[in-house]
Amino acid sequence: MTAPRTDVALITGTSSGMGMHAAVHLARRGLHVVATMRDPQRGERLRAAAAEAGFTLDIRALDVTDHAAAADLVAAIEAEHGGVDVLVNNAGRGNVATAEQLTMEQVRAQLEINYLAPVNLTKLVLPGMRQRRRGTILSVTSVGGAVGQPFAEAYCGAKFAVEGFMQSLAVVAERFGVRVGVIEPAAVASDFVANVDRAERGGPYEPLLAAYLARSSNSFATAQSAVDAGAAIADAVLADAFRFRWQTSERATAFVGLSLADIDGEGVLSATRQWISDGIV
Repeated sequence: MTAPRTDVALITGTSSGMGMHAAVHLARRGLHVVATMRDPQRGERLRAAAAEAGFTLDIRALDVTDHAAAADLVAAIEAEHGGVDVLVNNAGRGNVATAEQLTMEQVRAQLEINYLAPVNLTKLVLPGMRQRRRGTILSVTSVGGAVGQPFAEAYCGAKFAVEGFMQSLAVVAERFGVRVGVIEPAAVASDFVANVDRAERGGPYEPLLAAYLARSSNSFATAQSAVDAGAAIADAVLADAFRFRWQTSERATAFVGLSLADIDGEGVLSATRQWISDGIV
C-alpha cells in the first residue's frame, strides 16, 4: 500500500519574525515546509530554530515580486512533491509616509509586495488545489488591512486590497474544497519595523509624524512575540473549523473590531485622531 503523501506548505518571508516561526511550527506539526526568502544566506536564524526543534527545512530563494520566479518555484514543488497544499503569503514590507510625501514608485512598490505578490502566488497554487479539491491559502495582512492608519496610506491601501481580493475569492474557492483566509497581527516584535520604508523627516507634517512615531514606539514596546504570532498562523492553517478572518492576539481582535463594527467610519477616525493629537498644525 502506498503511504499517504505529506502535506506541503509554501511560506514566504521566512528569514525572521513570525514567518520564520510559522515555518517551524508547521514543520513540527508534520508538514513538509518550503520556506522562502529573497536571500537564503539570511536563513541562519531559521536553520538554527529548525535544528533546535530537531528537523531541517526546505529553504529556497524567492523574491515574491518576481512573478516568473514564483511560477518556476510552484512548478518545481508540484514536480517534486505533487503539489502545494498550504500557501502562507507572509512576505511584506511597511511604509511610513503620508500622501504628499509618497512617490508613485513607493505606492507601486507597496502594491507589488503586499498585494500583487500574494495574488500571483494564490493564482499559481489554485489550479492544483482545485483539482485535488483541497488546500488552504492564508495571507498575513495586518490590522492595517482592516483599519486605515495615519502615515500608512500606501501600506494600508495595499493590505485593504489583498483582504478584499481574498474575501471575494473565499466563497468561490470553498466550492472546490479550498479554504481562503487572512490573518491580522497587531504589533509584533520582529525585523519588520527596521525594514519599513520611511518618509524624510521635517516639513509641514513633522509634528504629526513625530506624534505618530511616538505612539508606534509605545505599541512595539509591548508587542506580541514573533513566536506567538507564528504559532497563531500555524493554528489558523491547521484549524478544523476554518474561518476567513483571524487575529493573532486579543489586542489585534479589539483593534480590528474598531473597523468591522464601524458603520459610518467615524469610530476609526475618532481613535486614530488621538494618535497625532500631540502634533501642532
